[in-house]
Amino acid sequence: MTDQIYFPTDGFADNPEPRCPCVLLLDVSGSMNGRPIAALNDGIVQFKDELAADSLAMKRVEVAIVTFGPIDTPVDFTTAAYFQPPQLRAQGDTPMGAAIHTALEMVERRKAEYKANGIAYYRPWIFLITDGGPTDQWSTAASAVRAGEADGKFAFFAVGVENANMETLAQISTRTPIKLDGLKFRELFRWLSASMRSVSQSTPGTTLALPPPTGWASV
Repeated sequence: MTDQIYFPTDGFADNPEPRCPCVLLLDVSGSMNGRPIAALNDGIVQFKDELAADSLAMKRVEVAIVTFGPIDTPVDFTTAAYFQPPQLRAQGDTPMGAAIHTALEMVERRKAEYKANGIAYYRPWIFLITDGGPTDQWSTAASAVRAGEADGKFAFFAVGVENANMETLAQISTRTPIKLDGLKFRELFRWLSASMRSVSQSTPGTTLALPPPTGWASV
């Protein structure tokens, strides 16, 4: 009789650990072509590698990616252990407003799945990175972000790259947007992974002081 081989899965039954969801909301419009998109791809690989160094984060942190230019979801929510960084390509315009709505809908849908399966979860993070300004209607997205933050539904962060419209980002995010120093995506994602690892080691519902964005933020 041949021995059966059981492969691990990403399901709740096999991994009932609390989940720490993070949506990377990434601008891949045409203006990101060249060095910016290459640096962004390298940074996402760095994010994966940093999470892989923490066995608990591998079980608890869930990653999803929404890109805009045009809007796509190359990665739906998956634990860090199964997360495979996609190779992003720069193209299209910057439909940031619609992309934000997509991310918010994904977060609410995932939280409903946690609740239906009795899985505890941390407040989701939505991490927006853009090098420009929205080319679509974005005021309703801004209102949704601010209302969701006020209700504690998620934490929204905005990072501006090179020629990003920081004034618009300040109207969308309740937190002060941060300007990336050059193309230091690897340092940014190292900070993000360290932050997610800290959150995943805490008790759901507690508030943590995040490390300052040193090494990647423009001053």
